[in-house]
Amino acid sequence: MSPATRPLSTRVRLLGAILGVVLLGLILAGGATFLVQSERVVQNAHRQLDGFVATVSSSGGSAVELASAAIPGRSDGTVALVDGRVLASTPSPPGLDVAGDAALVSSLSAAIAGGELSGRVDSSHGPMMYAAVPVADGVVAQLISVDQRMELVTLSTASYAVTGAVVLVLVAVAGWFVIGRSFSPLKRLRDTADAITIDRMGARLRAHGNDEISDLATSVNSMLDRLAMSVEAQRQLLDDVRHELKTPITIVRGHLEMMDPADPHDAAETRELGIAELDRLTRLVDDIDALADVETDALAAEVIDVSALTDRVAELAGAIPHHPWSVAHRARVRILGDTDRIVQAWLQLADNAAKYTPAGSPVEIGSTADDTTAYLWVRDHGPGIPPAARHRVFRRFDRLSTRRGVDGSGLGLSIVDAIAKAHDGHCSVSDTPGGGATVTLHIPVTGVRASAALPTPVRAGDVVLQREATG
Repeated sequence: MSPATRPLSTRVRLLGAILGVVLLGLILAGGATFLVQSERVVQNAHRQLDGFVATVSSSGGSAVELASAAIPGRSDGTVALVDGRVLASTPSPPGLDVAGDAALVSSLSAAIAGGELSGRVDSSHGPMMYAAVPVADGVVAQLISVDQRMELVTLSTASYAVTGAVVLVLVAVAGWFVIGRSFSPLKRLRDTADAITIDRMGARLRAHGNDEISDLATSVNSMLDRLAMSVEAQRQLLDDVRHELKTPITIVRGHLEMMDPADPHDAAETRELGIAELDRLTRLVDDIDALADVETDALAAEVIDVSALTDRVAELAGAIPHHPWSVAHRARVRILGDTDRIVQAWLQLADNAAKYTPAGSPVEIGSTADDTTAYLWVRDHGPGIPPAARHRVFRRFDRLSTRRGVDGSGLGLSIVDAIAKAHDGHCSVSDTPGGGATVTLHIPVTGVRASAALPTPVRAGDVVLQREATG
């Protein structure tokens, strides 16, 4: 699946933002430098004019002698004026042609006549700064061209602008490739996500380096692993449920095909058998729903007194007929967990013990604890569970006994195991001294694991819909 067309890609927008910041920085740096250098040029001109005024004021020569003795620079000139006429000036070149600029002489004479002995006037060379000193036979004035003094600053600014443009181009080229390389893991992430389907869950990302994108790739791989486990668990549950559903359907269908509608006795027996099989299907759906609730619902976190809980479970289990019930031991410890779920799991162990042991045999309930774990157990004195089969009893739909009279969907101990895992614990099976089995819930004294870490199960409704869709 290709991405939707966008006016500007993230790569272009990010590069544009970088270039904008760089351009703004260049403009601010260049502008600040230009202002500082311009101010320095003006201050140097003022210092030169102040020195000229001090020198002329302290000398006693005539205007012509003072103007002729002045040493001209490339950007300045000195003139001697009497009544608006130029009596003498510094040679041009090397100085400015001040005497030959009639408009400048006229403006300067008018300003001096008005009492302005320093300031600025216009000329053919641009704005001119001047300072005038009256002497015995006239006025001596020195003029400095601002534009010519600013030539070096202007040239430096132009060079800076060209260099800045080159820098922008280099940043754009380098940024384009660097951003593209940085975004390549995201492109691989997108391609991997596009390649993953319900039948192809094996694609993974390669994590390189130790940066945030590598961390993202690792997190995505972990998420895909959990998703694959969840899908596999759902597929396995669906296969198991499909298998479990086929048996009662086959039984009911076979008896209906063989039933003699004219024989009331045969019809009644077939009806009873069909109702019994439907009841078994109902229990199966209820157990699937219970397993889904355990694996998906968030657990309550409350402090539980194990001793009081042991007495409560023993009282509830005492209602199960055909067995004498007793409490063998009570642990003096508190745990953190969901009381209702733990009672549900413990009673399921008691129910299993009652189902698979001979009537009249005693069943004990008890609890012990150490520094880290509370052990909640049910001990029977029946045939026990062979060691080779103990790893199977907590699997879905896996029953060691299928003898007549033992009802169940095969999900009871799976629900118990899910409750234990939801509390960050587990279940175990051991031998009872003298014969029988002891099934134990191991619950940590502290901590309740979040349900988000468990695979998402298939609910009963989803199973039925899937079965109808696949025929």
